[in-house]
Amino acid sequence: MTVFDDLVGQDQATAVLSRAAAAAGEVVRGGRGAGMTHAWLFTGPPGAGREDAARAFAAALLCPDGGCGHCDQCHQVLIGSHPDLESVRPEGLSYSVKQTRELILRAAGAPRQGRWRVILFEGADRATESAANALLKAIEEPPPRTVWLLCAPAPDDLMITIRSRCRLVNLTTPATEAVAHVLATRDSVPWETATFAARAAQGHISRARALAMDEGVRRRREAVLSIPRSLTGVGECVSAAERLVKTAEEEAAAATAVLNESETSELRKLYGEGSTGKGLNRGLVRGGAGALKELEDRQKSRATRIKRDSLDSALLVLVSFYRDVLAMQFGAGVELANDDIRFDLDQLAKASTPEETLRRIDAIMLCRERLGLNVNPQMAVEAMMLALRP
Repeated sequence: MTVFDDLVGQDQATAVLSRAAAAAGEVVRGGRGAGMTHAWLFTGPPGAGREDAARAFAAALLCPDGGCGHCDQCHQVLIGSHPDLESVRPEGLSYSVKQTRELILRAAGAPRQGRWRVILFEGADRATESAANALLKAIEEPPPRTVWLLCAPAPDDLMITIRSRCRLVNLTTPATEAVAHVLATRDSVPWETATFAARAAQGHISRARALAMDEGVRRRREAVLSIPRSLTGVGECVSAAERLVKTAEEEAAAATAVLNESETSELRKLYGEGSTGKGLNRGLVRGGAGALKELEDRQKSRATRIKRDSLDSALLVLVSFYRDVLAMQFGAGVELANDDIRFDLDQLAKASTPEETLRRIDAIMLCRERLGLNVNPQMAVEAMMLALRP
């Protein structure tokens, strides 16, 4: 068993990373370590496991045995508590230059107990232009034992000057059978449910796990898949858009409410709220007003990101619906993501043309693009619903 065993359907990437981990060991022992470099870029479609692969590689770099999977070093990395691993996960819409510079300062430190200082930057594509420029300088001249692991959907999501200095690890979408096997063996999901979830999630492992184990997630999927047959008029399109946006807002509120309250409470305590002593409480709270405002801005950005991600997930479900319709119209012998509603797919396939289906897919992708450009969600989704109407 090694730390790479949990990477589903990524044999080629696993081979590359295993060799690089071995080369890293040679570097530590004073060798040349051909195949090891100080900056890596993990790319691949959503659900392919970019972050999981990067974390497994981090464990292999810090483990004396190249990622054995059972020592203290591996365990600490996999649970996120290793002192030589800095994990960064942008929660808001972007990652600022201030945050990047602070990260670079932390990255400059020497390893505390491991062989390397590893920086795992999830969502590196969210770095602003100025943040990306600061990151480029750090990657160009890294400390001798610092390794950067950047994660992004595609190489083009990063500046060409950054990606040209990174070794690329491209992950692929795992096969349905591989994902189903993981759900059945590791999560004890019944095989029929595991197969349904893997097929519906189209290889997205975490989404498949949620579908298999969360009734609420399955209900939300069913609600999204019921949208195409409900679009019988303009009023129905507006209502469908309103429901979709409202659901995303509720999910964002539920996901952030407890965390926001905890963060705000901790910050207020840090700046002396509730302290006793003449002039103490007032002065410290006033001094923390700027920090509190900065925290609120980050919380709003995080809520917006979660709302956008929720909407995007729903739109991808719609894309899978029309993709299945298109496959049926062309008689393609491919696996249908939504085979459990084959009757609805067949009805729409017979009632429309492939050209109409393609226009609907384009409308959904345009909506995704508009949401990424901060267009008002209600307006963007309403326009899409009207384009989907028969």
